[in-house]
Amino acid sequence: MKKAAGFSGHPPTAALAVGRSVPPAPATADGAPAADLSTRDRVTQLLLERRAATAAQLGDALGLSPAAIRRHLDAMLADGDVVAREQTVRGHRGRGRPAKVFLLTDAARSRCGTHHYDNMATAALRWIARTGGSQAVEKFAAEQVAALEARCQAALADAGDDPMARAEALAAALTAEGYAASASTIASGGQLCQHHCPVAHVAAEFPQLCEAETTVISRLVGTHVQRLATIAHGDGVCTTHIPGPPPAQSGTTVTTVRTDR
Repeated sequence: MKKAAGFSGHPPTAALAVGRSVPPAPATADGAPAADLSTRDRVTQLLLERRAATAAQLGDALGLSPAAIRRHLDAMLADGDVVAREQTVRGHRGRGRPAKVFLLTDAARSRCGTHHYDNMATAALRWIARTGGSQAVEKFAAEQVAALEARCQAALADAGDDPMARAEALAAALTAEGYAASASTIASGGQLCQHHCPVAHVAAEFPQLCEAETTVISRLVGTHVQRLATIAHGDGVCTTHIPGPPPAQSGTTVTTVRTDR
């Protein structure tokens, strides 16, 4: 599976300074070392992208020892930024308790990206809907994503015509916009995942925002796409399916089964 965009997985600079004297990290206003907060930001980014991960998986991605990653996770648990759940294991499971997976809390998610002024935005859209109807809301949503489309279009200038190559470049551009996006190839083509939605609370009431965004993704990728899931509707990730090329013609009949119902 090919993945693009999102967290780079490089170890922190301090981990590379083996055998060298490293000055202590400066403290923030609440007394926590700045390096600790930086690492927790990276843990948050990983959990936005993966939705859930074990301590071992997080430690491997960040280049941290088991003891170090546990220290950060304990602090995030105490602050109410993550919750721990038992990992679901399918099939035969060996001895011992299953590993715990960590997920971001709603409070932690709400602090990520540009998740501000939700109440005012919702109130404004309600006023638009009352005075101008649903078509006015659709027009507003289209205008709101127009600037995002222009910025992403510039980022895709050298991506070529292949839809998956363009999806990968789009994932990188969306990540820079705060969507924590990734692209991957699957058996039926590819998919673009957005692990954070800056307007999820507003889009929960006004799906026109999601519809306008899907239209933009289709134009940027250069092919028809299908939105399978959205954070606004309670899913963990916004998932957009990018169909692959049609199968080669043969003497057999190919049946397409929709899985989004």
